[in-house]
Amino acid sequence: MSSQETEYHSNDFDWEELRERIENDPTLGYHLVPFTPQSPSSSSLDSQSWNQFHSRHSTGKFFKVKLFKGYLFVQERRYLFKEFPELSSCGEYSKVLEVGCGNGSTALPILRCKENILVFACDCSTEALDRATEIIHASNVVSARSRFRPFCWDFSMCRFPKWLICDSCYENSDFDNNERDSTAVAECFSVLKPGGLLLFRDYGLYDMTMLRFEADQRVGFREYKRSDGTRSYFFSLDIARDLFLGAGFMEVELEYCCVKSVNRRKQKTMHRVWVHGKFQKPM
Repeated sequence: MSSQETEYHSNDFDWEELRERIENDPTLGYHLVPFTPQSPSSSSLDSQSWNQFHSRHSTGKFFKVKLFKGYLFVQERRYLFKEFPELSSCGEYSKVLEVGCGNGSTALPILRCKENILVFACDCSTEALDRATEIIHASNVVSARSRFRPFCWDFSMCRFPKWLICDSCYENSDFDNNERDSTAVAECFSVLKPGGLLLFRDYGLYDMTMLRFEADQRVGFREYKRSDGTRSYFFSLDIARDLFLGAGFMEVELEYCCVKSVNRRKQKTMHRVWVHGKFQKPM
């Protein structure tokens, strides 16, 4: 086990103490006020922005991707097996669907974990899928080429392809383009078999990244737009719970993952917050 893995923590500070500090800071008050979007989000523009983002960061420090002897290599997210041990204990020939696979840094360690596991991976960015495919094909993972099944899809705007869903689930699932977040979770529910798990990890409320956004970058309540057109949303536990339980899931785990990172060169402490969740489709 590497030193990076052994030093990984998920409860370095108390989220409630962070919340109290942020909400009592008048300079950060603009993050807390209600917000009404002026116009609906455009999925085509979102996809285009993410394509440009992944093209720009295909190599370099942002994704910790390196070019060596003509091949791309990415730093794998191996901490996932501490956060989600179910990934390492799943049965042979299990199928995993990664939604928003990016450059493959999550799919690669999952493929490496077991030789018979299949990973279906989708992303709205064709550039991201190209990078992920290139990185995984260049790896030394056994039969990675045949076990990695990428496909381009914006599942917040349209239903998953029919080949991914059984006929009865496809016919019985509801789809509403006006409720993008709820629709996305409902689509995940539809592709899981009874008893299957959905593993969730995304930006949490009051993460350092959220507090760096300026007031004019707000495009929704807890949603922000970067200068390159890509967007970030910061989840609270209540919002995540409502989304997943509203789609029919049962809650297994749901908590804030709070990690304190120290930049020794700049003498700066960074408070990172993610929402960590496990939800199960009823038997």
